[in-house]
Amino acid sequence: MKFYSINKQAPSVSFKKAVIQGIAPDRGLYFPERIDALLPSFFEEIGTLSHQEIAFRAIRQFVGDTVPDEKLKSILAEVLDFDFPIVEIEENIATLELFHGPTMAFKDVGARFMARCLGYFSEGTNTEITVLVATSGDTGGAVANGFLGVGGVNVVILYPSGKVSDIQERQLTTLGQNVTALEVDGTFDDCQKMVKTAFLDGELLGRMQLTSANSINVARWLPQLFYFLFAYRQVKQKGREIVFSVPSGNFGNICAGMVAQRLGMPVEHFVAATNVNDTVPKYMLSGEYRPKPSTATISNAMDVGDPSNFIRIRRLFGDNFEALTRHLSSYAFTDKETKEALSKIYLDSGYIADPHGAVGYLGLKKYMKTNSGVYGIFLETAHPVKFLDVVEETIGHVLDIPQQIQKVMDREKKSIKIDTYQDLKSYLLKGLQAER
Repeated sequence: MKFYSINKQAPSVSFKKAVIQGIAPDRGLYFPERIDALLPSFFEEIGTLSHQEIAFRAIRQFVGDTVPDEKLKSILAEVLDFDFPIVEIEENIATLELFHGPTMAFKDVGARFMARCLGYFSEGTNTEITVLVATSGDTGGAVANGFLGVGGVNVVILYPSGKVSDIQERQLTTLGQNVTALEVDGTFDDCQKMVKTAFLDGELLGRMQLTSANSINVARWLPQLFYFLFAYRQVKQKGREIVFSVPSGNFGNICAGMVAQRLGMPVEHFVAATNVNDTVPKYMLSGEYRPKPSTATISNAMDVGDPSNFIRIRRLFGDNFEALTRHLSSYAFTDKETKEALSKIYLDSGYIADPHGAVGYLGLKKYMKTNSGVYGIFLETAHPVKFLDVVEETIGHVLDIPQQIQKVMDREKKSIKIDTYQDLKSYLLKGLQAER
């Protein structure tokens, strides 16, 4: 399997090189040259397969011969060592819980998979790799935890000061070792722009090997397709058309779901639910893509004004807007609506959602108003305790603190404040080497 740059101004590369480079030299995202559907028998027998077996058969074609089968199976066994349960909320509506991993966020799978792939690729080499990543919330903690202690890999995480929750900040600033947090005076879009600029900086690239652990990296992005297959395995016996509603920020997760669809998963439609950062909902109405500066909300992991992965979704459908609209709907919701949904879900079912899951629920309910007869699944992408103040104030209930969160609460925060790209570059060229 080869991966080509969406900008089509760079050579195609192997999975290994795509992972190590992160982004193509022409600044394009890597995309698989083809996606071969799995045999129908795979979906017929999926109920008898383990998570590891499903994941291996789904990801194998993309990894190619860059990771031996037995090593790939070993990596997947380590990555998928927690559950992904479906919880029914009301008639014909359920949530897929993706927060049972070490940092209690859906990004644990992709971050751990990528970390183990990079660790394997760096075995027997003397070259250190610097993983550079921007986060609007949960990516930072998941990447920090996934890469912690991985030999030959240093991790630098950029996050917007004051725009992530306290628990999210602690998860990415308290680990130490090979993980460094840079606190940026700005928005997530500012952080992401710095990361993208670094990948075009010839001086930096001449001095160090950089890669990204955002979902622009194929090893972070593609494993997210597992979630949708795991969910389908659990509900296929319902005998109804399945619709997934995905709270969407950078659009990597929903794009991976659409790859699962391309693999043959019998799901016809997806809902991309966003907060007021509504670039994609407006695109789905007009056919015109107009990115804009991001706005801070209580569902902060979705505070993205120019989602990097949406170009991959468009490429999946051959840049055919009409074809895309047959498989994707997208709606935006305010913080007020999100809080109302948190309260409604809790009062009606006793279920405690997080703000992102609540947005996914709202998107699903809106879609189902005009599309009856479906079984809807919204993704609960993070544990509600990660948004403790908002959730407790909204539903009037005190949340228990899980062990995964308790262990970071008393640790000392360590971050380095930066304002500009030049600050980032100076740190990478000088500070990183000095600290290691």
